[in-house]
Parts: sequence; structure tokens; C-alpha cells
Amino acid sequence: MSTSAEQSAPESVDEPPVITFRDLGLGEQVLKALSDVGYETPSAIQAATIPTLLEGRDVVGLAQTGTGKTAAFALPILDRLDLAQKTPQALVLAPTRELALQVCEAFEKYAARTKGVHVLPVYGGQGYGVQLSALRRGVHVIVGTPGRIMDHLDKGTLDLSELKYLVLDEADEMLKMGFAEDVETILADTPDTKQVALFSATMPAAIRRMSKQYLNDPEEITVASKTTTSSTITQRYLIVSFQQKIDALTRILEVENFEAMIVFARTKSATEEVAEKLRARGYSAAAINGDVAQVQRERTVNQLKSGKLDILVATDVAARGLDVERISHVVNFDISTDTESYVHRIGRTGRAGRTGDAISFVTPRERGLVNAIERATRQPLTQMQLPSVDEVNVTRLSRFDDRITAALEETERVERFRDIIAHYVRHHDVPEVDVAAALAVVAQGETPLLLEPDPEPRARAPRDDRAPRTFDRDDRDGRPERRPRGSNPNMTTYRIAVGKRHRVEPRQIVGALANEGGLSRGDFGAIQIRPDFSLVELPSDMPQSTLDRLSDTRISGKAIEIRVDTGGPGRRPRDRDDRGGSDRFGGRDRDDRGSRDDRDDRPARKPRHRADHD
Repeated sequence: MSTSAEQSAPESVDEPPVITFRDLGLGEQVLKALSDVGYETPSAIQAATIPTLLEGRDVVGLAQTGTGKTAAFALPILDRLDLAQKTPQALVLAPTRELALQVCEAFEKYAARTKGVHVLPVYGGQGYGVQLSALRRGVHVIVGTPGRIMDHLDKGTLDLSELKYLVLDEADEMLKMGFAEDVETILADTPDTKQVALFSATMPAAIRRMSKQYLNDPEEITVASKTTTSSTITQRYLIVSFQQKIDALTRILEVENFEAMIVFARTKSATEEVAEKLRARGYSAAAINGDVAQVQRERTVNQLKSGKLDILVATDVAARGLDVERISHVVNFDISTDTESYVHRIGRTGRAGRTGDAISFVTPRERGLVNAIERATRQPLTQMQLPSVDEVNVTRLSRFDDRITAALEETERVERFRDIIAHYVRHHDVPEVDVAAALAVVAQGETPLLLEPDPEPRARAPRDDRAPRTFDRDDRDGRPERRPRGSNPNMTTYRIAVGKRHRVEPRQIVGALANEGGLSRGDFGAIQIRPDFSLVELPSDMPQSTLDRLSDTRISGKAIEIRVDTGGPGRRPRDRDDRGGSDRFGGRDRDDRGSRDDRDDRPARKPRHRADHD
């Protein structure tokens, strides 16, 4: 049979043989676990590293994130564990708690067919009690952050005297985060006979020195990469002003076919604000950052994995190490100011051969960052256009059609309602199509199914050349012209707490209020923008439910605090709050004006404390 196959396909003779995990020398229990999770062939770093570690040699592995290096060191360790030994045999150091948890989950997955293996994550933010109880019962593998490992060593609650295997995962990141001293202390205080595997994306001088000092004749394994970003990730960018980002993100969510998404923001406060905005628009979104308790972080990530949560809004540090298969899209709400961070961010999707999409919001003055990213990654970023109202509406109608089609397939339920509808048609003499439309109104509720067209600039009346020419600031750029307040008896003037110093324009006010309150362009009267607040004419008969929705509106990141205007036509007297203090009409507090990290286009300040205690 083999001869005939070779004759029918002679071109296959020169193809290199396919390497399997069995060829690498792994034991049956580990191979069965790999088969259970669907692993068939090893990645390049796994094929090169696993046999070397099984031979007992130290390893320095140079590979980018997402190449499968966790299995490269976890599988050989699990294959050689002595389950009778109760003191820790393997220690994996990771730079962040998120990566530590990811590695711990990988160990447990690969050990599923090996009964009695105990793996313990050790990191800051988790109570000592759980960790101490597990250590007393006996642990084979510990995965932890350097800070908490050092705490246990200082307290004498962790015995590494019989350690056989030590792994430094993302060693370059640990050094960048200030863990060099802790890592070297751990290396020096563990048995000289241990086997060490060091993995790093880069080889700076400090890593080179550490490998020479603490590793015994290591085998250096490098996985060459043509680019620093995966070719399976489609990279796009959108030119958008800071004030338009939320609306742009909402439209992208409408038209993109995504399963789960990470949205990266530059600051902690921005993650909370963006997540809140998305939830207000009906999306399942949550924020994680350094201020979120670890228990809540773990719960949020588990919800993302299980499908209970679709959008995670995160800072760089909070999202490092996340590997959730559902993540199909990454959006840089605030584009990263350095290319390395950009690579790590978009590496949350398109992992292990899966495809992914990365979209970056770029303000006009950040255009240079796109060129820097393209040079560093050697991959082009394609400029995209903001989805139009028509594109969004086409998507909404398509989803509406899908809902109808799905409902029609529930034949038993449809049959039960058929007689009810027929009875209504007979007794009220109403066409069936009108009844169907009325039912759609009931199902849709007050939320419009389709977006209103973008507000168009008001057309100017033809100028009478015989009349004297006058100029008004609000006639420029198609802005709404001013009218005296109270000139329209059907309109009420409302005061909102954003003005010229917040860099707002009439179109932003119209867009935000229309989106939040379900208003149309015809509902707006005169708009007057003052230094610290603005006056907007809205219908006098506007229902309270619409006002309630408008009360949560933000423009340029500022709560508008809408209320009926009762003041005079002039501007407010300048008081202490107008000079920068806190006031209810838009004055910023100290944190708003004094936090460098909260400014929209500046790089975030690096934390001065240890990352695993953020």
C-alpha cells in the first residue's frame, strides 16, 4: 500500500516528516492529556525545547509571546515529577499574577490524566491562608510572582530545599518590572543541582549575565520570527478625535462580527468610564485594572472565558498574560505609545494559529505612532473608515431578520400564536402585516431599531446683497445659529456642564444627546456654547424617561449634569470654582487637572511599586 501511495504522489517524498509529541519522548499520561485538549503537532519552540529539557539540560529559550512556550516547559516537568515527594519540585516565576494564573491553568490541563498532581498559584492580592494550607498539604508545582515567593521565603513558609526544576517565564519582563534582585536571590537560594529554563522575548545584557551566572552550560534555543506580530492578526487603524472615541467604538461593535473583545485604555479611570459607557449602550462589558481586587479580576476573566461577558476593558498591566480563546478582537481605545506594548496588546488575539483583528484609535496628532509601529513590526496597518449610519442600520436589519427567522423555526410556539393573531385580524379588521409591525414595536420597546442620519449642518439662507453684511461666530462651519432664549414657546432651554474649555462643538452635543436620549435632529433648537457651560433648546414636552437617560450622558469625558436653565442670559460670575476648583457645572477637581496619566494623548506613568501588588 505504501508503494502505491508513493507512486501516485511522488512529490511527497521530499517533504520533511511531521513531528508529533510522541516523537519528543513524552510519557503516555502526558500524551493522553494532549490528545484530550486537541494538540496534534508541537510548535517550533516545543519541538526544540522538550527533548532538551527531558535530557536534563538547562535551556535559554528566545521566543515571542503566543508561540506555545508554556507547554514547552510544563510538559517535561510533568513527565518527570515524583508524586511521592510532598515538598515543591518545580517553581515557575512569572512577572504578573495574570500570567501566573494562566501558566497554572496550563499545568492543570496537561496533568489531567496524571492523578495526584498538585499545582499551586502564589501571587500578591490573594490571602496567605489559602496558600499556607496548600503548602502544608503538599504541592508538586508552584507558579508565582517573585514578590510573593520572596515573602514566603522570608517568613519561612516555603521550603525549596528539594527543588528540581526552576523556570523563569518572560524573564525580560520581570527585570523591567524591577524584580531582578528578587529573581537572583531565589536563583541563589535554591539547590545548585536544579535544572533551569529561562524564557525571554529578548536577550538584554542583564538576561545574558544572569544565564551565564546561574545556568549550567545552557542550550540556547531561538525561534526565529519574521515579524514581531502574528501574521494571523489583521491590523487596522481609525483616525478619530478624542471626543468621538466612544461613538466610534459603539459603531464598530455594531458592524464587526466579534465573539469576545479586549479594549485597551491608557488609565485606570478610562477603563471604568469606557466600560460604564458600553454597559449603558446594552453591551456586556467590565473593566479590570490595578485598583480591581484580585478576586474580582479572576471572576471577570472567568466570565469572559465562559461567554457571560463579551467585552473586557483593561490597562496593559491588568491584561498581561491573558489567553482566552474567545478573544477575536483587540481595540486600542488609546493607542500604545511604544511598539513593544502594542505587540503585547494585540497578541491577546490571533494566538496559536487562530485568526484575530486589531483596531487602533488614532487621534490626528498620533499619526506618527502608526508609522513607528509599522517600522517596528514590519507589517502594514490598514486605515479604515468609521462605519456609516447606513452600514450600522444594514447590520441591525440583518440581525432583526435573523431573529425573525429563528422564531419561525420554533413551529410549536408559532402555531399557538397563529390563532390568536387570526382572531385579532377578524375582529379588528386590521391587515396581518400591520399586526406584525405592531408586534415588532412591542418587542423593540422605546429603543429605535435604526440609527437616525448624522445631523447635517444647517443650510444658510441666501444672502440679500442689498442688506448690510453681518457676522456671527455661530454661523461658521455650519454651526446652529443663535436665537434668543425663550423665542420658541415649544422649547425649553437646558443647561449642560460642558463648554468651550472642554473643547465641545454643537455637533458633539447633538450627537451625544441624540444617541443617549433617542432624540432626532428636529428636536434641537438653538445651542449656545459658553466658556464653562452650554445652553441647549429641547422640546418642552420631553418625557421624564428621556431626561433620566440624558442625565447619564458624558461629553468629552465630562458628565453634562443637565438641568433646566433658570439663570440670566449672561455668563455666570467668575468664582473660586471657575478658576479650576470643583463645581457642578464643569470645574475640574485636583485629580482631573493634576493627573498626568489621565490626559488623553500622553503616555501613562510607570508604577513605582512591584507589579504583583498593584
